[in-house]
Amino acid sequence: MSHSDVTDATFLRRYRTVQRLSYDCVESVAATLDEGVTEREVAARLHEWLSDRGVREWFHTPFAWFGDRTAFRGFATPLHFFPTRRRLEQGMPYILDVAPVLDRAVGDIGYARVLGENPIHDELMTDLAAYRDLIPRLITEGATLRDVYLEVDELIRRQGYDNRHRVYPGRVIAHQIGDIESRIPRFIAFGFGSRAARTLVGDLMVERAHNRSPLWASGKISDHRPEPGLWAVEPHIGFRDVGVKFEEALVVRPDGSAVWLDDETPHVRRWRRQGLACGLGQALGTPETTPSSEVAA
Repeated sequence: MSHSDVTDATFLRRYRTVQRLSYDCVESVAATLDEGVTEREVAARLHEWLSDRGVREWFHTPFAWFGDRTAFRGFATPLHFFPTRRRLEQGMPYILDVAPVLDRAVGDIGYARVLGENPIHDELMTDLAAYRDLIPRLITEGATLRDVYLEVDELIRRQGYDNRHRVYPGRVIAHQIGDIESRIPRFIAFGFGSRAARTLVGDLMVERAHNRSPLWASGKISDHRPEPGLWAVEPHIGFRDVGVKFEEALVVRPDGSAVWLDDETPHVRRWRRQGLACGLGQALGTPETTPSSEVAA
């Protein structure tokens, strides 16, 4: 991937636009959900909504997880991440995750909600706010990727939850994102867009040669300061059969400081109403007002 200059306002505007489009998608589809709908049906709705607005390329195809699958219970292979025939029920948590590519920019986001009422879900969502405050602060203070991962693990332990991002391939809490630049034919392979997969493999090879990784985990390969650029960060916590997460872009500047790309996201609006500390005021500049629906390709 091309990790363009994060001091370039045009570059950042493209990413904020596709991230907002992604959140518009999950909020719009979430408003249509009712009892009996399956994960596969919801994933198809997410795909259709984005396709109707000009998306032709994907970092990964849309995911939908219901019930205990929000906490990745029983996930033994990567195949378990793909949507199933699990049906949504009242009081059941769900997570929607989309990653479209628009104008070469990746909008990789996660959205956790519940159908009806679920006090455990609500408590986890409230406690999740602390991670949005913690992560950029630690990076700005000089922590390595591994340091931050371990601090997140410690906060999860103190809150009485368990780490669910460790179930992702590579046990990652985040991965670096940048422009998708490839001329190979577009197709989907194992849930990933062909161009995204090719550039991700290239990034892995380049970074490994320098004893670094574009994947943010707890191993020694992540014991370095983050490279300047954009990182899709997704802390994922669970309690029993309920899991919640957010995923959004974090900007790491050339001076090593870290800020969120945008404070106008659904989870931040929720936490703002609750008066919670969640990294507010750390996002870049004044948010653009251009509706994402106006920027479809």
